This record gives sequence, structure tokens and C-alpha cells, in this order.
Amino acid sequence: MKQQTLAMAADQGAGFERFRRRTKREDFLKAMDAIVPWAALCAVIEPHYPKAGNGRPPIGLERMLRIHLLQHWFNLADNAVEEALYDIASLRSFVGIDLGVERVPDETTVLKFRHLLDKHDLGKKLFDEVGKVLQSSGFQIKTGTIVDATLIGAPSSTKNADKARDPEMHQTRKGMQWHFGMKLHIGVDSQSGLVHSAVVTAANVHDKHPLPDLLHGNERRVYGDSAYASQKDLIRGKAPNALDFTNQRTRKAGCEVDEVKKAKNRNKSKIRSRVEHVFAVVKRLWGFNKVRYRGLAKNATRAFVALAMANIYLARQPLLAQMRAK
Repeated sequence: MKQQTLAMAADQGAGFERFRRRTKREDFLKAMDAIVPWAALCAVIEPHYPKAGNGRPPIGLERMLRIHLLQHWFNLADNAVEEALYDIASLRSFVGIDLGVERVPDETTVLKFRHLLDKHDLGKKLFDEVGKVLQSSGFQIKTGTIVDATLIGAPSSTKNADKARDPEMHQTRKGMQWHFGMKLHIGVDSQSGLVHSAVVTAANVHDKHPLPDLLHGNERRVYGDSAYASQKDLIRGKAPNALDFTNQRTRKAGCEVDEVKKAKNRNKSKIRSRVEHVFAVVKRLWGFNKVRYRGLAKNATRAFVALAMANIYLARQPLLAQMRAK
């Protein structure tokens, strides 16, 4: 074990801080440090990561991955995560940085690592790898899938160098309000509440179009809101044995409410609501309600990594219990 310097000892609370207590951030980082499958995720990235040669030796892969995940969890830009690592001891401890002997990787290094993930489509591969790890831990994909989509906003301003909005983002109307950005479509296991598939599109793509890509094919039931109503052919084209449990529209031609359908929708929604837990983590807890980059590809990488971490976070209690039992 590397000998601690005074700087690292101070970061970890040693010394004269008599009244110090653990924060929620430290508890979160401790839990994620324990349950994130670091070796498996590093193995996905390692074939594409720079190797030591004649030039400057690259920073450790796991360290860069830890910094990248901090960006997701605390909604930090490249320069902001560098500043945060200098400023917050718990983040430095999580990454393993000792300011007594080394500097924090600068924002350019962080940016290059992010571009590496974009270039090789590693966000989707990391998402798939986390799914494999969770399945090996006992989280099996069952025969029910909940499908849903959420809007991720993008800047609509044209006050930029190109004098134009992002050409890959589009606008759509939800209710009586217009939104500009992209749409994140996900398929969630109806029992575990974990995401098993995802698709990123522009905001103007209707929810029903990516529906086949959100199913794994062995479903017996498919749940969704009324945007997926009357899509039996699309569902059975991918999952022949699936029953359509999507919410049906309840208003008749004369503006009367069909109370029977309304009651059925209410019962379906008790299960369908589990999909909202994923969006709550990704959008509300981790701040991914607006895009940070231009183009769908970069934001899709961010979305897949965020969903992978959301799966681990939502499964944290069983995973921690498994670790304590070993």
C-alpha cells in the first residue's frame, strides 16, 4: 500500500477534526466504490486506451474512469470536475489522488478520455457489460417489459459561432408546450425495475418507432403509457408471445370517460410507474435533464453510461448485501 502523505491523511479526516462526521456524499461514494465492477468496465475500455510508450505515460485507466463517473453523478463539465477534485477531499479520496505527490488530471485529459468513449461507442458497451455483471449477480431479465421515453432539453438559442441550433436536435410538442432537444427511450424489466435496452433519438421521433428495439423478444407482457396504444403489430413483430398491457385512451368520441378503461389503466400504472424511478435517478438526482454536448452521438454515450450507473445504483442494496455475505 502506498504510504500516505500529510495531504492525503488530512483529506481522510486524520488530525485535529474532532467534530467531523461523514456526509451523504461520502456514503454514496463509498457504496458505489464497493459495487461498481471496476475490473469488468476497465476491460471494456482497455483495448482502446493509450499504451505506455516513448511519450508521456498515460494516467491509470481506472482513475480516469472514476473521474468520468464523477462527472455523471455530480453533473460536472470537464473543467468543473478538475476544480471539484482540487476543492473536495471526498472526491479526491474516491479517485485516489494525493495532492502531496501528484496533480489532478487537467480538463484536457478528461476531455480526451470522454472523446475516446465517443469514438469507439464505448458507452453502449459499458451499459451492456453492466447488464452482464448484474445478471451474473442474480438480476435476471423476466418476461415483462415497461417501455417509456423522456425528453432531454437542448439549447434552442442561435447565439453561437455557427448562428444555428444543433442540427441533430429537433422540436416536439408535449401537451401545449414545445420542447427542443432529444428523446431517451428505455425498456425496463417489470420486476427488477432495471433498464435492459435504450435508444436515443431526436425529440420529434414518436415514442412508438423505437419500440421493437426496446424489447428483448421473450416478453409475455409489455407495459407503456398511451403513446404506445394500438401498437400490437409492432409488439408482436419482436415479441410474438407478448400481450399488450399498454394504457389505452379513455375518452370516447363524445368526450365521455370510459371508466372501465380508466380503472384498468390505473392498475397497469402501478407496475408501469417503476420506469419513472430510472428517470428520477438520471434526470433529477444526477441532473441529465439537459444535453451538455452537440450532436446525438456524444449525448447517447453519456446516456448509456448514466443508465448503466443508474442500474447499479437502483440495485445497490442487494449488491451490498451480497458483498457483506461473502
